Amino acid sequence: MQSLRRISLAVLWALAGVGGLCALIWGATAAGFIQPLVVISGSMEPEIMTGDLLVDTRVQAHDLRVGDVVSLPNPVAGELVTHRIERIEPDGDSGYTITMKGDNNEFTDAVDYAVDGEVWAPAVQVPGWGLVLMRMTAPAVAVPLLAGLLGLLGLALLIPKEETSPRTAVA
Repeated sequence: MQSLRRISLAVLWALAGVGGLCALIWGATAAGFIQPLVVISGSMEPEIMTGDLLVDTRVQAHDLRVGDVVSLPNPVAGELVTHRIERIEPDGDSGYTITMKGDNNEFTDAVDYAVDGEVWAPAVQVPGWGLVLMRMTAPAVAVPLLAGLLGLLGLALLIPKEETSPRTAVA
């Protein structure tokens, strides 16, 4: 029984570490420091594959160049689109009009993007982890994982600690 308790405690500590990392990522996202994105199409393949996880950070619009990959909100749908910059044209005092195209697309995007200030650009790419995150958050997976976590917690709390006898000192 003690080995079962030790195993459940080790797994709980590992899961607590993962939970702490998730809390840090959530906090950085909520504070606007990063923007995690799951790639849902093959428009940027083979450089950025469907199912990859991108972690975007903010970059200044005036630092953008043709050939950079950026994530800009689609003016029609509002969703972020991650494509390569094909053309940048100044628009007013501090703004720019950007034309983008996916590496795997034949034509440029149907709309141009008006930007100023800061935009999102991929800083980290984690191959395949976007699909893992999407599957882990699906109810068919998340509910059993939560039940298993509660079971481990129950094992750790219900199995008594090994009792030791008090030591006596001889004087």
